[in-house]
Amino acid sequence: MHRAGFAALGLQDWSYQHLPAPPELFADVVAGLPAAGFHGANVTIPHKEAALALATDATPRARAIGAANTLTFGPDGAVLADNTDAPGLIAALGLDVSGRRAVVLGAGGSARAAVHALRSGDADVQVWNRTHARAQALVAELGGRAVEQLDAAELLVNCTAAGLRDQASTFKHLPFGADEVGQFAIVMDLVYTSSGDTALITAARHRGSVTVDGLEVLVHQGALSFEAWTGCAAPIAAMREGARGR
Repeated sequence: MHRAGFAALGLQDWSYQHLPAPPELFADVVAGLPAAGFHGANVTIPHKEAALALATDATPRARAIGAANTLTFGPDGAVLADNTDAPGLIAALGLDVSGRRAVVLGAGGSARAAVHALRSGDADVQVWNRTHARAQALVAELGGRAVEQLDAAELLVNCTAAGLRDQASTFKHLPFGADEVGQFAIVMDLVYTSSGDTALITAARHRGSVTVDGLEVLVHQGALSFEAWTGCAAPIAAMREGARGR
């Protein structure tokens, strides 16, 4: 996705690469990146809260969410943390969430971004997590309602890892079955795969829900990271094609 963006703008000296980092080495990996020529980094599960903690400065958005997915390296060891997941989610939805009833599944870094984004847009948000105490802790900080059973809602945002490694077991980890997905008019799944739709998106589309997949969210949050690092307007169409392997 980012390489496609660089190519579209003729940024020939820029590149983007995958750097696996176990939690116990995450801080050391990040510390070594500026000297290696990196301008910044995206951070994903399970490092988003650790990324915020090690930054020397953070945007108000990242501080409010309590997690970061984008690091930008400045001079003299400065590390700025931001969270582009929240505005990326709203951009991918492409609608006004004010007054809408929403369910967020999960209580990790992505869920925190989703709750912050939806609450900032004046949505009515309920949060479900398999460990109810974690949902309670999240809403105590960011607002919304922690629930053990879902109330009626128009929008569903899946921020759990259900389906990340095994699509067949997706609904074993969610508070509803495949036949019940149609109760949500709009279904967003932050999980994405290189092989096609997730089981949740497939079930939702089959039952008539409007769907937004994780790759679309990835593109919009990635565009904001791209702009922070390069200072250039992100070529979203090219980045979308790159993300989808076209």
